[in-house]
Amino acid sequence: MKKLIPLLVVLTVVLAACGGSTPTPAATGGGGLPAEAAAVAAERGLTQDDIYAALKTYTPSGQLDPYIMFSSGGQGGQVLVIGVPSMRILKLIAVFTPESWQGYGYGGSGDETLAGGFMPNGDEIKWGDTHHPNLSETGGEYDGEFLFINDKANARLAVIDLRDFETKQLIKNPNAISDHGGAFVTPNTEYVIEGPQYATPIGWEYATLDEYQAKYRGLITFWKFDRAKGRVDESKSFQIELPPYWQDLCDAGKGPSEGWFFCNSINSEMATGGIESGGEPFEAGTTKNDTDYLHIFNWKKAEEVANSGGAEEINGIKVIRLETAIAEGILYFSPEPKSPHGSDVTPGGEFIVVGGKLDPHVTVYSFQKIQDAIAAGGLDTDTYGVPVIPLDKAMEAQVEIGLGPLHTVFDDKGYAYTSVFLDSVVARWTLGGPYDDKNPEEGWTLVQKLPVQYNIGHIAAAEGDTASPDGNYVVALNKWSIDRFANVGPLLPQNFQLVDITKTGDQMKVIYDMPIGMAEPHYAQIIKADKLKPFEIYPEIGWNPETMSVDPNAVTDPANARVERNGSNVEIWSTVVRSHFTPEHVEIEEGDRVVWHFTSLERTRDATHGFALGGYNINLSLEPGETQTIEFDANKSGTFVFYCTEFCSALHLEMLGYFLVEPK
Repeated sequence: MKKLIPLLVVLTVVLAACGGSTPTPAATGGGGLPAEAAAVAAERGLTQDDIYAALKTYTPSGQLDPYIMFSSGGQGGQVLVIGVPSMRILKLIAVFTPESWQGYGYGGSGDETLAGGFMPNGDEIKWGDTHHPNLSETGGEYDGEFLFINDKANARLAVIDLRDFETKQLIKNPNAISDHGGAFVTPNTEYVIEGPQYATPIGWEYATLDEYQAKYRGLITFWKFDRAKGRVDESKSFQIELPPYWQDLCDAGKGPSEGWFFCNSINSEMATGGIESGGEPFEAGTTKNDTDYLHIFNWKKAEEVANSGGAEEINGIKVIRLETAIAEGILYFSPEPKSPHGSDVTPGGEFIVVGGKLDPHVTVYSFQKIQDAIAAGGLDTDTYGVPVIPLDKAMEAQVEIGLGPLHTVFDDKGYAYTSVFLDSVVARWTLGGPYDDKNPEEGWTLVQKLPVQYNIGHIAAAEGDTASPDGNYVVALNKWSIDRFANVGPLLPQNFQLVDITKTGDQMKVIYDMPIGMAEPHYAQIIKADKLKPFEIYPEIGWNPETMSVDPNAVTDPANARVERNGSNVEIWSTVVRSHFTPEHVEIEEGDRVVWHFTSLERTRDATHGFALGGYNINLSLEPGETQTIEFDANKSGTFVFYCTEFCSALHLEMLGYFLVEPK
């Protein structure tokens, strides 16, 4: 049984740590709150650490979190928005999968957005495996304007506008099948990088596995982002052909390394599997070599080559062929620990940190040493002619931190934090070089290993992969939860654990366990909440969230709501306001083509309405000031009801109408 600590002592310590006043003995006697709290603590067996954690994370009603975390939604295909330190889910952003609460994919503009991610032949893709959200940056700092995320399963990229937290664009990569290593931005969001994963022939061509080394390739995509339009410009984007190693995660250089990009890889063995026919399974074949390859890109040079005719067009996008990338000094390799799964640039841009799942160290590369080795020349090459910088010429340091190091984030005190999968710990270690004066310990030294539950994958820190991290909090994204939560059947939630890293020299502490019971998140980024400037209501009545402007079909006065027929085409203009639709009766004929415009006249925050049309698979979310348009064929005759799906007023149930479809 846990040893209980007198509540007066606990509150004295905790409140002092949090900057609060110390309770007096009188305040803890009689029927006062501290005495009641003492009884609760005794009843539940709470320790001082438990109460400290509760006070650090409790967010009273009306108080807001200082940080917002954007997390991938894994196989759910969406993005989670989570407050920190409360760890409350604030929203699920619909991205690659239809989502009925937001009316995404059920008749409105979300249908067109989803269609942007379909296959070139029109085949629908209505799910995704989201992996790596990345916030837009200016000068290497989050600017709170846009969020990007990839779909590993289908090699797609999404653009989310953080003015209304809605997806505006989906892009299907024309030459790649899957993409684990995306989406990562350059320091001023000139490009969003979509890295590949498993090698295939470029452009979905067919080739047997016997032709693997000759015809299979990796492919990294640099999507040009037009910030003014809030969209990727495919005409100004380009790709770089790579050898058929399985490229993984990436990070952009900044400061002295700006203009360069770094990605790790696995399967330098070029294993092709085949366990079913007696071949060596992938898990064995891809882990034979002692090292894989860190990919080092001069993306500024690649941009110059792509824009000056040095690329070949394949399926509508410019591709810099491997031979050109080598000849133009765009691509270099350096050996890295086997099976790496993280490539992270330090805040100042001087070093790149790589963790190898099958090596107990993190390996730190010096950007200056890399440049010196390139300038010196005389490099050996890999099988495909890519120059390889020897590890001892590129490496700054190695830090032994445990079994299965993966990803690394940073704080403002000169510490790095690495997720260690097999040991199930967060490892805290010190940066050397220009960071030596930020902490009392010697640089490149392990400081602490904090157990987490269980099998931590990615890790996030408050602004922890920017040019100026915040510190305060780390979140461990654990793949297993096992015994952390109530048994809800064999399919268990993942476990996000909030870690307190507030003070230099203090030990890290787990202060919150958060079940994620909606698919498996992979990566997250944490931004200061005050950097986000979302709309409270749309700027004007009639706002179209797709164009981010007033829609020409908006109706600002219910007197102008109407139904017009032109042959078998029927167009409807409706207004929506508490607590009625105008018009309430819509009468058409079976077989009519219906175009229906809705405008919310609301100007009050949170006065959201819905529009559900039973029998026709239509549902909209109409936020204050929003205009939406739906189009469908009235192929079912009968009497249908439409109604508001949001409990908007005392007369919400009376907010309805009849859609009458006369039989032919």
